[in-house]
Amino acid sequence: MNTPTPPVFDPDTPRGRLLAAAARLFRTKGYAATTVREIGAETGILSGSLFYHFRSKEEILFTVMETVIAAMRRDLAAELARAGDCRARVRALITVELAYLHGPANDAAAVLFHEWRALSPDRRAVLLAGRNAYFNEWERVLAEARQAGLTTLEPEILRQFLHGALAWTSFWYRPDGPMPPEALLERAATLALGAAAD
Repeated sequence: MNTPTPPVFDPDTPRGRLLAAAARLFRTKGYAATTVREIGAETGILSGSLFYHFRSKEEILFTVMETVIAAMRRDLAAELARAGDCRARVRALITVELAYLHGPANDAAAVLFHEWRALSPDRRAVLLAGRNAYFNEWERVLAEARQAGLTTLEPEILRQFLHGALAWTSFWYRPDGPMPPEALLERAATLALGAAAD
């Protein structure tokens, strides 16, 4: 599977390393149970110095989520631009989603799915605007697929089914297991398009 591997957090900067460490801790321990001291310790930065980069733990969470949404939108646009036809564009949707769920940005993607309620309403609204723009691209492509006769489902309903099924793979799928990533992509494409995925 030709999946993008974006540098979501720059490992060459203290800020990037802090965000990567925070995403890892928020995923494994949960946002509420993670302390600023623990985030600093993961990167060798004193908790007091951490506030040079971020004003609060919530700002760190918001930045993790905002960064991964922007990266997903960027990579989806690039994959769609390379896709040759409607079937390939549907596969591009799945490719990008799986790349974030199971690739280098998997910690940040998991935090994006599970920690929304920890943010203030204002910050949630900002992120929802970005997420909705990402989903709008999904629905545009799925509407094309329906027009082309590749699916009969309403774009919004199909997007909800697919997104939910793909997100759930983070609980059961392992890229180093018996099913290679390309096989997972093929099965997801069959779920999306049935026989038309061939």
